[in-house]
Amino acid sequence: MGDFNLALVIVAIVVCVLVFIFNLYLLVNYQHPDDKNQAYFPKFVVVLGLSVAAISILMLPADVANRQACQHAIYNGACNLTLPMKDLWLAIYIIDAILVFFVIPFAMFYYEGDQDKTVGKRIKSALMWVIATAIICGLVLGILYGVIGKVDFTVRHLSSSTMSFPSTFQLSSSQPCIGNGARQCSAYTASPSSETTWTMRSTFPEYVVALATIVGSVLFSIFGGVGIASLPLGLIFSFIRRPKAVITRSQYIKEATELGKKAKELKKAADALHQEERSGSKGRKWRKNKKALEKELLLLEDDVKALEEMYPQGEKAETTWAMTVLGYLAKLILGVCGLIVSIAWVAHIIIYLLIDPPLSPFLNEVFIKLDDIWGLLGTAAFAFFCFYLLLAVIAGAMMLGLRLVFITIHPMKWGATLMNSFLFNVALILLCSISVIQFCSTAFAYYAQATAAQEIFGHTLQSLRGIKYLYKYNIFQIAFVVLAGLTFVYYAAFGWRRRKPSGRFQLSS
Repeated sequence: MGDFNLALVIVAIVVCVLVFIFNLYLLVNYQHPDDKNQAYFPKFVVVLGLSVAAISILMLPADVANRQACQHAIYNGACNLTLPMKDLWLAIYIIDAILVFFVIPFAMFYYEGDQDKTVGKRIKSALMWVIATAIICGLVLGILYGVIGKVDFTVRHLSSSTMSFPSTFQLSSSQPCIGNGARQCSAYTASPSSETTWTMRSTFPEYVVALATIVGSVLFSIFGGVGIASLPLGLIFSFIRRPKAVITRSQYIKEATELGKKAKELKKAADALHQEERSGSKGRKWRKNKKALEKELLLLEDDVKALEEMYPQGEKAETTWAMTVLGYLAKLILGVCGLIVSIAWVAHIIIYLLIDPPLSPFLNEVFIKLDDIWGLLGTAAFAFFCFYLLLAVIAGAMMLGLRLVFITIHPMKWGATLMNSFLFNVALILLCSISVIQFCSTAFAYYAQATAAQEIFGHTLQSLRGIKYLYKYNIFQIAFVVLAGLTFVYYAAFGWRRRKPSGRFQLSS
């Protein structure tokens, strides 16, 4: 027992160190050249946020392993010697909530502040926004916790008469109770009216986690539902729309000239928006045009990249073209594998969550059988399916951001990602990671049974007053499946077409 827990602690420490190193690697390679050797506080927040999100996902497999540490123990109290997973869950999600609602907004306000101001004024401005946010969040949380921060458990009230303790027991399937009277116990003969509600107040940390989960679940059901289909299909249709051959030099010059004209138009639009900003006319139309312009710039960058792929230059042009072809083949393979995972996810949600009673444990049985083959195989597959949902959330946010003006897009590009885009995506990942854990603990309840996560996200969350009906009627799961289906239909109808410029921005001057 002690050896098992010591090994689990060592593995947890090693994994945390590896996660931190990997996130530091991502930051160094994805950051924009303009952010090198500066913006250290936002960079620290990015690495911390990504580490917290990754560790929170890995904690569910660790919770399952922690449960297995005492399930075969031969003495009472063995489970008291395992890791305090419930306290760890609450701690990691309180940190998650603080990062999402306070630290990351402060870092974004500071980073996006007027560069002409002094550091002190930028910090003061960011603190004012964060303090205002903290006051509003504190009031909302306090009022909600004081009014409806209770848990309603449905229980059955049972009672029976007393009788003398027998000298011998003769219990069987035909006589499950003590005595020679009725052959059924009170639990069998109880009327439906014996059901009642047992109410108790939840702890404040659990209530904070619950509300953060609700906010994350709304985003998760939208972005995750869209992304679970767009992530693999986007890779597959990218292969379908790939350049089939190298273009001629005359074609390259013609396309480059058109892109140059487009770049000049965008530069003119950007100058006009900058002039409007200086004049103080930053209204609703200005913000709409600014977001549309940012998306047009992103699409222009994609067009430039596609043109460079179709006409490789330099001494190693043939090698570059060969790597481009191999890259699209890799996208096809990853897309097909991802499509299998996405179909498995949607099928599991329908079979195990939406149909009552479930038709089959499905993926739960797969993980258990993989554990029987090798101890960590099922755990690794379980962690992969959870991480895949986070990737789907990012893919869904990117897809909707490109097509809906009211959603701000923050692309992640190798060597060209600004800190505000980093911070936005980290906040989205952190907020949705809570919902991913809740979603996985529900979807894989058979595999993750009797864990601390299921106690928090299963019993307490699904019994909170005012919130329980969202989970009772599977609102988020239904929205997830519906959006996944609509996205699949969209890609089947329009995914093969090449994108055309939207031309959404309309200058007022």
